[in-house]
Amino acid sequence: MDTTHEVWTLNAEGVQAVIAEVGDTTEVFDTVVGAAKSRPLPGSATEKYIPFGADDQLPYELKRLIDGDEVTAQCLNFNVTALYGAGIHTGETDRAAETWSARQALPMYVLDQSTDMQLYYFAVSVIILSADGKLINRIVHKEAPYCRFAEADQYGNIPFVYYANWHANRPKPEEIEKIPLLNMRDPLGDLKVRMGQEPDPRTGRKRTPTRERKFAVAARFPTAGCQYYPVPYWSSILRGGSYDEKRLISVGKRAKLRNHTSVRYLVEIQRDYYERICREEFITDAEKIAERIRREKENIRNFLSGLANANKVWISSFYVSPDGHEVHDVRVSLIDGKKEGGEWAEDVQAAANTICFAFGVHPNMVGAVPGKAQTNNSGSDKRELYTMKQALLKPMKDILLTALRLCFAYNGFRGTPTLPMIQLTTLDEHRDAKITQS
Repeated sequence: MDTTHEVWTLNAEGVQAVIAEVGDTTEVFDTVVGAAKSRPLPGSATEKYIPFGADDQLPYELKRLIDGDEVTAQCLNFNVTALYGAGIHTGETDRAAETWSARQALPMYVLDQSTDMQLYYFAVSVIILSADGKLINRIVHKEAPYCRFAEADQYGNIPFVYYANWHANRPKPEEIEKIPLLNMRDPLGDLKVRMGQEPDPRTGRKRTPTRERKFAVAARFPTAGCQYYPVPYWSSILRGGSYDEKRLISVGKRAKLRNHTSVRYLVEIQRDYYERICREEFITDAEKIAERIRREKENIRNFLSGLANANKVWISSFYVSPDGHEVHDVRVSLIDGKKEGGEWAEDVQAAANTICFAFGVHPNMVGAVPGKAQTNNSGSDKRELYTMKQALLKPMKDILLTALRLCFAYNGFRGTPTLPMIQLTTLDEHRDAKITQS
């Protein structure tokens, strides 16, 4: 949620109000009804791609929201490192595989993939074959925010990934990297068919080997109703309003602690409130718009000044979003002036716990949650919580390793790449941890 705020002094006694212009994160994810809408690919008259979100800016907005809150940022960091576990293991001694792995910077690759998988629920890799097409020489991570899927063909297969900087402005045609995407259901089989090593299932005959030497592999975690881009389950904190709740508490608390006089009111103003007023009054001139906004702010200030002395009522319109949440134009909340910033301690704790719950992270695993009374699990409880967390990541680990396992299988290496879990031990074992297969 994007917030900007001002602090107004309402009277000579120093009564203050925090005026916060807020966005509404409950509508960050649009509910997709029917087929996903495609857009023409820049520079092409025939190719189309699927935008990532209604305005094609969703991945950047999600990253901004995650980075904007200490609880969400730490929950993401914890989930990424837990998914990485003990790092890549193959379980076999294969000199060729070890030499190949040493050239791939696998720890960085896996952490990059884990970050995208936890944040966006999908990750994209690119494999680069040798000149003769017999071996995969390189595996490279491609950042999910810069990947867009092509529109699916008549068989439901997505033929390409378009890699470019889609932030803010549409990229130029020469800035878009077009990469053939292997079938998500069977990337190894698709690669062998394209390279003429196995018969095409549709024709029963082997193809002429393609000259392409670069292919994309998409690892996508299943979510309900997913068509192209998954909707992460953690995003419920946005649709449910928990993220907004915690951020608004932080805005009010920070403003109060920075201003020694008492802040009595928190006023939340919907970001497009002023724009709608000007539109309804048919005001288009820039100077008149600025004057109308100034006058509306003065109306709110006068209302709040009156609140300090007498009872008044502010009538504000609201609507109910498709998710069932009320969205108000203006909301005025009274803040208890007897405390210096501690009045929201229980609310902060509840909001933080809700966010941790949505990320599947126990609060004690990422540090103390703000609040007066803290429950502290024993060492045995924490050890079991950590073990349970890593065990629950097994499905995501298997999907995450799709591209790497494809490389091992295509190159004929022994062993299967896995991400073992770190098992914390008890004192009687005389060591801190051991590595076990999850």
